[in-house]
Amino acid sequence: MSLCSQRGAVILSLFMSIASHSAAGAAPPARPDPAALKAIHQLLRESPLIDGHNDLPWHYRKRGNDLNALDLAGDTRKLTPPLDTDIPRLRAGGMGGQFWAVYVPPEPSGPPAVQTMFEQIDLVHRMVAHYPETFGLALTAADLERIHRQGRIAALIGVEGGHAINNSLAVLRMAYALGARYLTLTHVKNTDWADAAGDQPQHHGLTSFGKEVVREMNRLGMLVDLSHVTDETMRDALEVSQAPVIFSHSSVRALCHSPRNVPDDVLKLTARNGGVVMVCFLPGYLTERGRAALEAAEAEKARLRKLYGEGSARYQKARAEWRRRHPAAHEASLADVADHIDHVRQVAGIDHVGIGSDFEGFDGAPEGLEDVSCYPALLAELLRRGYDREDLKKVAGANLLRVFREAEKVSARLKR
Repeated sequence: MSLCSQRGAVILSLFMSIASHSAAGAAPPARPDPAALKAIHQLLRESPLIDGHNDLPWHYRKRGNDLNALDLAGDTRKLTPPLDTDIPRLRAGGMGGQFWAVYVPPEPSGPPAVQTMFEQIDLVHRMVAHYPETFGLALTAADLERIHRQGRIAALIGVEGGHAINNSLAVLRMAYALGARYLTLTHVKNTDWADAAGDQPQHHGLTSFGKEVVREMNRLGMLVDLSHVTDETMRDALEVSQAPVIFSHSSVRALCHSPRNVPDDVLKLTARNGGVVMVCFLPGYLTERGRAALEAAEAEKARLRKLYGEGSARYQKARAEWRRRHPAAHEASLADVADHIDHVRQVAGIDHVGIGSDFEGFDGAPEGLEDVSCYPALLAELLRRGYDREDLKKVAGANLLRVFREAEKVSARLKR
């Protein structure tokens, strides 16, 4: 049993023992209850757990997109560097559907970015075909549910970075045709049509073309992902979009003052829109100490990039030395993630919160959420806090499924 499975059993046993009492006054049992852990896995067999963002495809790209260079059927903790994701741990975590992030670096932009996007989409298709007993490609909400009923994991594609379409609605349409079911409007840099949270405002939201991108995504049935964008871009997109939006991997500003997080007024707008905020596990978006550590790491990266050029041998050596001297400590915990979920529930409502881990996209996971086997421990903590079974199903994936279906309905109406 993994560390997370043991922890999940403890928490679940606690929940089972206090189901008819106040959680605040309960004492944990002396040992884990295997029956409790079985109960939560049964819940996830009934209703799929869907994670909004995992950057595993980029790790294949760093290995030349060679499927044999990264064996998901084995233990990827043994790799250098170790990974958070493999099939045994996905199974242990009860995964029902995973949006694999097709990440496209901000530079170079233009045609190279388009090529990178299509190569990454191709990688996801090949990865699914390489493990047919585990994965099935999901293009619709119905596909996702069917694959989950088969006991497999639905593989979905999300493109991270609107610059990847190179200002072309035709490229956007072809990405959709090849399976992309969300587009994150920006990454850390502004596009020519939308402002990013990691950059200086240029457009103060969406340009007229940016609004056209959102409208075309609505027509296609592609989910509009507002992670990484500025508050102004969030508000513009929420005003334009006729379909519910998503935040594939964001947390809340009220608990951690990162510009990557969602302010309360946007949480309320998202509820009115029918969308969902999928809470991220990255410590820099969860706690103030995590944010400070992330900012220090980013500042060092920028300094080394200026000195040596990103990707150079000297850059890599200096980065490795800095990481050795500044090990990724646990700057957040499972409880912090649950706090962010609580906050979305309180401000936007239980119908508008989900999970978007961002595994494989950061170093130093929250304590208690070290890898993809750990979702049951998080769900158990929500149960301990008073979430009932239906609430838990919504957080785990039912809310995202509802948004997916509604986007399909909007698309059908607009096409008519």
